[in-house]
Amino acid sequence: FQANHMPGICRLEARLLLVTSVTDPTGTTIMSALSPALHYQAYQALADLTTPMRVVASHLVPWLHHGLFWLPESRILRRAVAVCEVTALAGLTHSRPPFGIDRVETDAGTCAVSEEAVFATPFCTLQRFRKEPACAGEPKVLLVAPASGHFATLLRGTVQTLLRDHDVYVTDWHNVRDIPLSAGQFDLDTFIEHIIGFVDRLGPHTHLVAVCQPTVPTLAAVAVMAAEGHPNQPRTMTLMAGPIDCRINPTEVNRLATDKPIEWFAKNLIGVVPMRYKGAFRRVYPGFLQISAFMSMNLERHKESFRNMYGHFVNGESERATGIKEFYEEYLAMMDLPAEFYLQTVRKVFQEYHLPLGKLEYRGRLVKPEAIRRTALFTVEGERDDICSIGQTLAAHDLCSKLAPYRKQHHLQATVGHYGVFNGKRWDRQIYPRIRDFIHAFDE
Repeated sequence: FQANHMPGICRLEARLLLVTSVTDPTGTTIMSALSPALHYQAYQALADLTTPMRVVASHLVPWLHHGLFWLPESRILRRAVAVCEVTALAGLTHSRPPFGIDRVETDAGTCAVSEEAVFATPFCTLQRFRKEPACAGEPKVLLVAPASGHFATLLRGTVQTLLRDHDVYVTDWHNVRDIPLSAGQFDLDTFIEHIIGFVDRLGPHTHLVAVCQPTVPTLAAVAVMAAEGHPNQPRTMTLMAGPIDCRINPTEVNRLATDKPIEWFAKNLIGVVPMRYKGAFRRVYPGFLQISAFMSMNLERHKESFRNMYGHFVNGESERATGIKEFYEEYLAMMDLPAEFYLQTVRKVFQEYHLPLGKLEYRGRLVKPEAIRRTALFTVEGERDDICSIGQTLAAHDLCSKLAPYRKQHHLQATVGHYGVFNGKRWDRQIYPRIRDFIHAFDE
């Protein structure tokens, strides 16, 4: 293998991800003869076929690295390492990676961090990151992770930063292919119900932080609690890069969602979990279709990243190669979404705009954001966000029309895209300090 061979490897992996779908995100036909009900089974067969190759490569990696340490400088050996590293990575995993946060630096010094499952439903675990020694008086933050294909561990950097000054809890959503049908369905109402239930369990003085997709159900949950005069209404909610009103500055993602009727999504993108898993026969939007859509939007960039990783390993630049590898280990960890939740989100959020039009319902009752009077609102957007463009999240301010102006704040971060809103240097140094000060201002 040489560096110029890597585009072929990436194309092969992309085909593996896309071949079982009827169309790719641009509408190009891939395999029109295959029944949508068999999507998952066809993907699973292809994955099973390539798994032995990846397993062998992953077992060879430590031996080859060991050889690099003991043997004389050898470019051939480094190429072998590069081939095995890339081969081992060229596939999906459907298990949640570890958060891997074992310590955090605070004003009081270094604190050890351990994960604690506070409460669990069949669909989600309320995960706490406990610090030792404990820092008394810290605001309690519930980070609402997206249920959009990736695991909650995608917010590892967000959690790590929030832990400096807060008692942090996370919605750790489960992969529904491992949830039996007997657990029932999971739809948009169930998502909202989970947020309300978790806030109830955490009690007063809770602060909500929602990233991307869950900004809509988070705002809905707070509105429901406000309308009911709930005693545990959260002190603040921070909505980051979310599709509150997708009519504003539509992105390519928004256009793809409205290009086809909801019946097309139900017919072509919904699969059935194979019998080998606990969630057998559950209808899902498979994780492999979601990642194929993500990668197709920027396929050239992903191919270039794989080529760079290969080249860094060959040139002995292990630190740079490992950085790319760690990103894709997380990026290629995918979970399936319940079909009912996925289709409702596409229709109500991206096609029919139920929340901004005042049509969103929860358990048969209208959701009324104007009922929110106690929960302070902070919104964050990225200047270069190509998923949720400028103005889509800011729209929450108009919806919360009865909220006092001093309880509303907005921050537009220059030069960051979608991922940079909640991860990276600008999140850490420019966005987070504003969120921290906002939360602490309303924690009394």
